[in-house]
Amino acid sequence: MHYQPTRRVAIVGSKRIPFLRANTNYADASNQDMMTAVLKALVQDQQLEGVHLGDVSLGAVIKHSRDFNLARESVLGSGLAPTTPAFDIQRACGTALEAAILIGNKIALGQIDAGIAGGTDSISDAPIVYRDELRKLLLRSARGRSLGQKLSPWLGLRPSFLKPELPGVVEPRTGLSMGESTELTAKEWGVTRAAQDELAVTSHHRAAAAWNDGFYSDLVVPFAGADKDNNIRPDTSLEQLGKLRTVFDRSGNGTMTAGNSTPLTDGSAAVLLASEDWARERNLPILAYLRYGRAAAVDFVHRDGLLMAPAFAVSDMLRDADLGFSDFDFFEIHEAFAAQTLATLAAWENAEFCRDRLGHDTPLGSIDRGKLNVKGGSVAIGHPFAATGARILGGLAKILSEKGTGRGLISVCTAGGMGVTAIVER
Repeated sequence: MHYQPTRRVAIVGSKRIPFLRANTNYADASNQDMMTAVLKALVQDQQLEGVHLGDVSLGAVIKHSRDFNLARESVLGSGLAPTTPAFDIQRACGTALEAAILIGNKIALGQIDAGIAGGTDSISDAPIVYRDELRKLLLRSARGRSLGQKLSPWLGLRPSFLKPELPGVVEPRTGLSMGESTELTAKEWGVTRAAQDELAVTSHHRAAAAWNDGFYSDLVVPFAGADKDNNIRPDTSLEQLGKLRTVFDRSGNGTMTAGNSTPLTDGSAAVLLASEDWARERNLPILAYLRYGRAAAVDFVHRDGLLMAPAFAVSDMLRDADLGFSDFDFFEIHEAFAAQTLATLAAWENAEFCRDRLGHDTPLGSIDRGKLNVKGGSVAIGHPFAATGARILGGLAKILSEKGTGRGLISVCTAGGMGVTAIVER
């Protein structure tokens, strides 16, 4: 361990590849392919070829066993000095933001001077395994010393052993998918279908406008024949979204559709963090500063909504920073589902919830919708699970850099009833 007076953590640059719907251009790309492409682009952009960085933290939520050392392997193909260490991390959809907080802490404490945080995920290249009975049969055969011992386990082979098992999309503790869980939250907080569709339309229109204005031109690098996010619908409307069927609750009481939920997405993203001195010695820009980070978890099995942990994490973080919503110029709230975002906003406006659950005398308050996800959110852009935090962090840093001053809040909900949040300042 190494400690010194804390230093400010500068956000120097970020890159990502286009976020694409699953089973499109990246159908044959692996997590390592996508992550390495982003790291290469970031290394080239920041002129870091052959440079030794203090550490790199990357992760994926859905990964093959071959990706046991994903971060280190991606670094070895990035152009950084091969002496640059790296480690894998996984906190579901908060992976990249949690990685940034960990790298930022190391920089702040003087343990390292610079590092990269990021994440990647591929639905198209999801690992497919076979039943446990087949795995155990193979292991028993491998342990055999004689030919007979190796062959005898195969006498117990059954056709059912060959049935593949896809990665699970349900919470083991509840048996509910994330969408099914969020439908319950939407009902609890009275989030309507109309409000969800309105947020989704705004997300698409803002993302499309940001692309048209060139905001993403230096943040996104082409990969596998794609040069732009392919889920954005600039012409979508409330009328069009209103025609879609609900997908998680089809009883007639459901409110969530494919149009107001994030699509299954492939992609990767990364952010370069550094001390001010390190950045200035290399004449690299300082876009903004990562100032605070916080994680929280809720008892989603018995009490709270699966994706409501950010409501608690943001509350705790604001208390740490002695700030309120009025002190922020921008809010980046991950749109796992429009319903989740709206439920979180409703919780912060609710006096009883803020008093009894968050410990505040008054509600945290309302957020100006004109400051929320101003360049589009995950409903429009897409959501490769482990990459979204880096996408949001890099984009917010650029927004603040262009403004020249200001403060932004990041909130990311995750599977397992957790949330990761951060404050970025310029």
